[in-house]
Amino acid sequence: MNMKRFVSSISILAIVLGLYSVNPAATEAADVEVTAANSSIFGPNVYVFDPSTPVAEINNITNTVFSQMESNEFSSNRYAFLFKPGSYNVNFNVGFYTHVAGLGQNPSDVNITGGLNVNADWDNGNATRNFWRAIENLSITPSSGKTQIAVSQAAPLRRLHIKGELDLFDFDNNWNAGWASGGFLADSMVDGIVVPASQQQWFSRNSQWANWNNGVWNMVFVGSNNTPTGQFPDPPYTVVDRTPVIREKPYLYVNQAGQYQVFVPSLQTNSKGVSWANGSTPGQSISIDQFYIAQPGTATAASINSALSQGKHLLFTPGNYHLNDTIRVNNPNTVVLGIGLPTLIPDNGKAAMSVADVDGVKIAGLVLDAGPQESPVMLEIGPNGSSGLHAANPTSLHDITVRTGGATSGKYDKGIVINSHNVIGDHFWIWRADHGAGAAWNTNVSKNGLVVNGNNVTLYGLFNEHHNEYQTVWNGNGGRLYFYQSEIPYDVPNQPSWMSKNGSVNGFASYKVADHVTSHEAWGLGVYSYFRDAAVKLQSAIEVPNVPGVKIHHATTIWLNGVPGSEITHVINNTGGKVYANSPAEAMRQTVVEYAGSGSGDTTAPTVPGNLAAAAVSSSQINLSWTAATDNMGVTGYDIYRNGVLVGSAAQTSYADYGLAAATTYQYAVRAKDAAGNLSDYSSTVTAVTAPDSGGGSLPLNRSGWTVISSPTSGDVPEYMLDGNMSTRWSTGAAMAPGQYIVMDMKAAKSFGKIVMDSTGSNEDYARGYEVYVSNDGTNWGNAVSSGSGNGPVITVNFANQNARYIKIVQTGTASSWWSITELNVYGSENTGGGAALDRTTWTAASTPSSGDIPANLLDGNMSTRWSTGAAMAPGQYFVVDMKSAKSFSKIVMDSTGSDEDYARGYEVYVSNDGTSWGNAVSSGSGNGPVITVNFASQNARYIKVVQTGTASNWWSVREFNVFQ
Repeated sequence: MNMKRFVSSISILAIVLGLYSVNPAATEAADVEVTAANSSIFGPNVYVFDPSTPVAEINNITNTVFSQMESNEFSSNRYAFLFKPGSYNVNFNVGFYTHVAGLGQNPSDVNITGGLNVNADWDNGNATRNFWRAIENLSITPSSGKTQIAVSQAAPLRRLHIKGELDLFDFDNNWNAGWASGGFLADSMVDGIVVPASQQQWFSRNSQWANWNNGVWNMVFVGSNNTPTGQFPDPPYTVVDRTPVIREKPYLYVNQAGQYQVFVPSLQTNSKGVSWANGSTPGQSISIDQFYIAQPGTATAASINSALSQGKHLLFTPGNYHLNDTIRVNNPNTVVLGIGLPTLIPDNGKAAMSVADVDGVKIAGLVLDAGPQESPVMLEIGPNGSSGLHAANPTSLHDITVRTGGATSGKYDKGIVINSHNVIGDHFWIWRADHGAGAAWNTNVSKNGLVVNGNNVTLYGLFNEHHNEYQTVWNGNGGRLYFYQSEIPYDVPNQPSWMSKNGSVNGFASYKVADHVTSHEAWGLGVYSYFRDAAVKLQSAIEVPNVPGVKIHHATTIWLNGVPGSEITHVINNTGGKVYANSPAEAMRQTVVEYAGSGSGDTTAPTVPGNLAAAAVSSSQINLSWTAATDNMGVTGYDIYRNGVLVGSAAQTSYADYGLAAATTYQYAVRAKDAAGNLSDYSSTVTAVTAPDSGGGSLPLNRSGWTVISSPTSGDVPEYMLDGNMSTRWSTGAAMAPGQYIVMDMKAAKSFGKIVMDSTGSNEDYARGYEVYVSNDGTNWGNAVSSGSGNGPVITVNFANQNARYIKIVQTGTASSWWSITELNVYGSENTGGGAALDRTTWTAASTPSSGDIPANLLDGNMSTRWSTGAAMAPGQYFVVDMKSAKSFSKIVMDSTGSDEDYARGYEVYVSNDGTSWGNAVSSGSGNGPVITVNFASQNARYIKVVQTGTASNWWSVREFNVFQ
């Protein structure tokens, strides 16, 4: 969150001026001393102080680090300052990526008697970028009587006893209350008053204070004592008397024998006030020797996964961890604890961390930073389809930050996906960067910040903003949310680029509860707009089903700033007024006090898709297109039927059907669907006949590992031509002009005689003219092997058979349209044996073990789905494909592209005509990459069984399984 606005109010300014007489403080920087303090088992970025450490040394170290980190918003440095039990007369400020914590079992065991503060001097009192820091588990007795914590997102305050006043803002140079956009306070006591002043919003859970002074837009209190009084929306208070279910965050401490332990608080229900009010927090201690202590210089994904598989817990020390594999938490009751804001960065497009559908996992104190290759998800809790019930011992997540862009130019599809039931989330910030590295609409892409598929999930303090589509998607029943802060994206380029429900609704709601949900409740939601780049409208900030089990308490929309004509039109479900300007007051802020669904849910089916057309573009591919259906709540997608069998689905009004037999007639129909599961009638049917085999080869070549570059470049990156996804595209980002080109590297010489440039979905963006060149070195191109002009979205280019590694396509035409290609395929021969791919229509598959990634995904023609074991590779795992009748075949291909490390480490292939008697393996071997091609003597059988014989920490995953004559 960068752009924040605080509209000064006379009452707040009077409060601030009446309470304060403040003099600016100064700090000095010096070299950080190397002492015994940073020589513990936790590595050099963790400073452990005890009461014998000289005060001057502590002040020097802490203030030197602060001078380095005060304004270092995207630094790679990370620090933790840990104080053993005792009293410390020290005085310092807390900067970026700094974690301050007491090492006592209770907050009273460590007391800072000088000052421990967070100011915003570096940005003239503007605290809206004071992110990524933490203070916990200690007492503060400020010598001035006041503690200042001027912070915004990702700056949690936990287990604090502040023996004085707490201020949540800072002044600018003219003594005006500066902007601030926090914040999170839990399990804490403040003896004096709390003064938010200009803090826009704040969430407090299981805490207390002498008095809470004021509010601006959205202040939420859950399970807290001495809460302020007043009626929403003025003042903007939401008070929930008790916390329904919570487990406080685990924390590091030293016991009376001086040994490090991690304390895991017990699960509490219907709680109120701090967990340590009557003594120690209930829970259990785990010795540090039960933890794998990860340090960034030595820990790898492999070493971490090995330790986890042996039953170890995991403690991350401060630093950045570049990962070449997903960290997999498979054992119940595992604790994963970060100190000093450790940052996990997946470098090769995988999830940073996944958790099995097991009881009692605790994950706390992590930053997950998207890497350069798009990850499907950053943190996944339970695999897709998780069904275990965990109410007695739920997984809990605490102080989790997920971001894309800012520090690095990264991307992911979804930030956090919660598939397990009964999960507790206790403070998330899921942020698509609006500034910093890679911050651009088509660069640091993230579709959704949070997707909740599990039932009975409870979240506290959810900050989620700037993602390209829905910020939050809640698909599970029984969900509860306490406090929501969300800015919708700043950088939407235009309205057509940002339409939901297949183009029928302006924008994507920030908080989206799926239409099929029958029970959901949320308290204290704030959704803000700053459409910086275009006059964009969002129809409703919040979309929920209109059913009796869905309730929203206290919702707010705010117009921060934006291009004239931009607006949030409604608050919830087309109710509530619009926000569109800074004045008058009602143009800036709108509220809905209570929303309770009263309908029976959506039972209206979409209209029938129209004008279905089918065009054969090769001997193995038919492209479909149709006109959009409509629906009262919005169309969510389309199901595609080939010869009466469901073969795929599409979010848009086009579909490419691959892997077909040559010279064969296929019949198609399409049905529209909505989020409630209503299906339209079938469209009219159409037929198409695939082309016969040609000398140029009847099958597209396997593109695994291929790369492509272009000139010019744009946010629509060249890799999109090779990703198998018809909803992405490469484009020039500029009008067509002669000399634009793409170069594809197939990584080895191939034999080919045809290319297909498919621009379906951007139908006017086909090359108006083209020349095709080939090369074996990528430098010497010779004469064009073909040239011509396009006249529609699919351009098929046949030429004399070539043998080359590189293909260059030069655009020779002129048009105001951009040049775009959705998919680029090359047709020829891999020279690996085997004929045409068999038609998989009606085939079925089964596997052992099974997971949420079902075996049917092996055969669905969709490279965005996969089958997986849902567990580490082990000998004896297998899948069986039933081709429904005996076939003649001599090759299979297991394609794991997109889960590149999940290929079978070893395999055996068996065939059978009865699915029971398998005989000897017809082939065996080991995989060495995501596409495994297995050739063998020609077989005639109905069933194929592939058995895993290798071992790896990765799951075994296959995106598509094909069989060849």
